[in-house]
Amino acid sequence: MIRGDRVGLRTRQDSDVPVFQAELYDDVVTRSRTNPRPWRPLPPDAAESPAAGAEPSDERAYFSVEGLESQELAGEALLWGIDLHNRTAHLGITLLPAFRGRGLAADVLGVLCEYGFAVRGLQRLQVEPLADNTPMIAAATRTGFTLEGTLRRSAWVYGAFADEVVLGLLAEEWAPARKAGDDR
Repeated sequence: MIRGDRVGLRTRQDSDVPVFQAELYDDVVTRSRTNPRPWRPLPPDAAESPAAGAEPSDERAYFSVEGLESQELAGEALLWGIDLHNRTAHLGITLLPAFRGRGLAADVLGVLCEYGFAVRGLQRLQVEPLADNTPMIAAATRTGFTLEGTLRRSAWVYGAFADEVVLGLLAEEWAPARKAGDDR
């Protein structure tokens, strides 16, 4: 597990899948706001179900988010579109409804940055929330991401086009939280 101040990122477990299916994937409106692919009715055991995650690969890394104090499943996080040549990746997080509004997103993003920069050796990380997703934009900004631009009407979201914003963070701009006993 990779730990932040309030959350940890761990391997997705079989017991996480039904929770993700019921609370994230089957919520069609929320899913359409967080994923560029159209929602399709899929059972959780379907190989192509996003709730089930995927086998580890060089192109993506799926995590389950766990509250460190409660040890409860709090959501999912991923690095996707990992480009080993250019050393870049995209970040994505989705918190379970009961964990939204608690200020956890910045900690999740910070732990994903630690994984991307310190573990994977990437040079650039990027998030692309919808322009009206002010909590995610604020969390990314608190983590050190810079607003780089707006992709006008670039996302089809439950019957209408919406703007996305691009926020980026470079390895040399990243300020990791100091770990206990770290004398840097």
